[in-house]
Amino acid sequence: MSGTSSPGPGPAPDALELAALLCSRVCHDLISPVGAIVNGLEVLDDNPKPEDRDFALDLIRKSAKTASARLQFCRLAFGAAGSSGAQIDLGDAQNMAKGHIEDGKVTLSWNLPRLLLPKNRVKLLLNMLVIAQQTIPRGGTLTIDPVGEGEAMSFRITAAGLNARVPQNIVDLLNASSSNTVDAHAVQPHYTRLLADACGLKVTLALDGEKVIIAAS
Repeated sequence: MSGTSSPGPGPAPDALELAALLCSRVCHDLISPVGAIVNGLEVLDDNPKPEDRDFALDLIRKSAKTASARLQFCRLAFGAAGSSGAQIDLGDAQNMAKGHIEDGKVTLSWNLPRLLLPKNRVKLLLNMLVIAQQTIPRGGTLTIDPVGEGEAMSFRITAAGLNARVPQNIVDLLNASSSNTVDAHAVQPHYTRLLADACGLKVTLALDGEKVIIAAS
């Protein structure tokens, strides 16, 4: 070990900045499918040939479905999702996660029971899934298992895919040891840590052989 000390964590955003950064993250997720819808409508406005019209309608249909799935997921993962102290059905969370994450490259193996959990625990789970997806950039399977039971349940996600990796910047953000300022790209793992803190948990990210384990305990 070298004698040099690592820099301390960068300044955390205040409540107003955190809200702005999360809004930027949601907008980033929606720009692509909404832009595709606009492109499809522009093709229709140009009195296209029948085959071009069919292509445009298919593009609009698929992009609208994607935008809707992302909106529903973001509402649950980042939004208020009910009043303080509200509970969320894990079955609803499963549907939102599948609609958002399963994209032909990534599939979910959901082994959680269907029950109501405090909303911050469900939000934590969905944000852990976003992080898990980033560990398998070439696609694969995310397996979600319960740790414990009842309202105290936490989660373990196993990410399996070609060249699965542990992004060090995400590990640093989860540990609050990043020296970089939290921006729109880093706000999601930062927010995951805040959710874990609110639940009295800590999220860890570690390589286990050729798989990556994301766990809250």
